[in-house]
Amino acid sequence: MAYTFGPVPSRRLGRSLGVDLIPFKTCTYDCIYCQLGRTTNKTLQRREWVALDDVIAEVRAKLDARPEYITLSGSGEPTLYSRIDELIGRIHSFTRIPVAVLTNGSILWQPEVRRQLLGADLVLPSLDAGDERTFLAVNRPHAGIPFGVMVEGLIRFREEYRGPYWLEILLLQGYTDDEAAVHALVECVRRIRPDRVQLNTATRPAAEKSALAVHPRRMAEIATGFDPPAEVIANYRVIHGRSDFRASRDGVLEMIRRRPCSLEDIVEGLGLHRNEVVKYVEELDADGRIHKCRIDGRLFYSGKHR
Repeated sequence: MAYTFGPVPSRRLGRSLGVDLIPFKTCTYDCIYCQLGRTTNKTLQRREWVALDDVIAEVRAKLDARPEYITLSGSGEPTLYSRIDELIGRIHSFTRIPVAVLTNGSILWQPEVRRQLLGADLVLPSLDAGDERTFLAVNRPHAGIPFGVMVEGLIRFREEYRGPYWLEILLLQGYTDDEAAVHALVECVRRIRPDRVQLNTATRPAAEKSALAVHPRRMAEIATGFDPPAEVIANYRVIHGRSDFRASRDGVLEMIRRRPCSLEDIVEGLGLHRNEVVKYVEELDADGRIHKCRIDGRLFYSGKHR
């Protein structure tokens, strides 16, 4: 499967069938916290990056896995896919499984992008900064995306979209966890008016070492500053405990117990999608079941024996 992965355990969406519409690390941002590494093609170009009919065929083939959501996300920014509205419409034509769009929200200022997302059942944009300086430091956006324009896009989409609109804010120690940074974020959220605000932090190996997690106690404090209070979504062990997810996770652990592996090694060795492997490695790391080390700049994982 070249364009679909999972279903994988999702913090917010349960059993999520991922749909990857964009070549690896083709994005409008180069976020310092991205678990997929540095952006290699930072662009605003929208086009049919992968063949629509091929994507549809793969989604159809995965319906027997009974996902709770079909999620347009993947290895880059999905709104760069120029036929995303057609994809959503065609999925709706053959299944009642809801379609979610997981987007960084960076180009919702474009009227065509907003129009194309109106048919989605759930849209989950992100906002990681409350001011221009922090936006440039954390998201490292394409030069064609000023902070104010990006925020206005989030506001306009809220005005036009009638479905559920959940805003994710990823907090980073030293960047967005002090009072001034939080206040700026709260003000942006007040203008955007999402249905839900969900707080996250860096829990996976990030593109930059400076992307550090915020302590859970501080996360809880920050959540109370939003009106209504935000939801902290960092803990999602319950869904990872399901038997179908355990099988794939245990396969990853068994492989890295035999020898140290990079993400790419695991992807190739087990035939899993990179995004799926990231989720299982993250859980194993949180459980203290793996070692991590860097060799010649590459991150390798090895499994602990109990």
